[in-house]
Amino acid sequence: MKFVKLAALAVALAYGSAEAAVITFQTGYSNAGAQTTADAYRSIVDAAVANSPYGSKVLTNYDIVSNQSLFGAGATNIAFKSTINFGVSTAGTYSFRAGVDFGNGGAVFLDGQAVDMKTGDLWWAQSYVNTNSVLSVSDKALSAGNHTLTIYGLEGCCDGGQQVQYSVNGGTFQSFSANTLQLAAVPEPETYAMLLGGLGVVGAISRRRRRTALSA
Repeated sequence: MKFVKLAALAVALAYGSAEAAVITFQTGYSNAGAQTTADAYRSIVDAAVANSPYGSKVLTNYDIVSNQSLFGAGATNIAFKSTINFGVSTAGTYSFRAGVDFGNGGAVFLDGQAVDMKTGDLWWAQSYVNTNSVLSVSDKALSAGNHTLTIYGLEGCCDGGQQVQYSVNGGTFQSFSANTLQLAAVPEPETYAMLLGGLGVVGAISRRRRRTALSA
């Protein structure tokens, strides 16, 4: 029993505890108009936030945020990129919706794959009733583990407050925050080595004690 407890402790130490979801909100200058593909939105926005950034911030709560409120920057010609790294403890069906102000449209990617795109003037006016102005992903089956939701958009004017929410298995939508859908802990390679080494020592001690008991 003592060795079983030691082995369990080694596994627990190797994996540690879950980490908070990470929500990164980035903006940059862009006067680009509506794009024709989701990949084009991703390319234009990635270039803008890398080469002419207004700012980047890790959010504790994704609820009514804007370029002006976070970075004190202007309300026109903005490229938006939101990256949400989150964890799923058990497999299930997940839906996502983004209330945005993207005057020149935008796109959503889930785990690197395009899942929604709209090219019109998107302004949700802080109500999801405006479905034509909301980016959404419905009933996606996700396996247990870590996932990434990325939202790209282009705004001419006027930088209204934005929000991103999720729903699990058809339940109530709630806004993303650092305390929701926590990332699963993933051990580093050196931690695996320490774990295997520790379990090897435990096994060797156990075998030695069994041999001693049999020869007695």
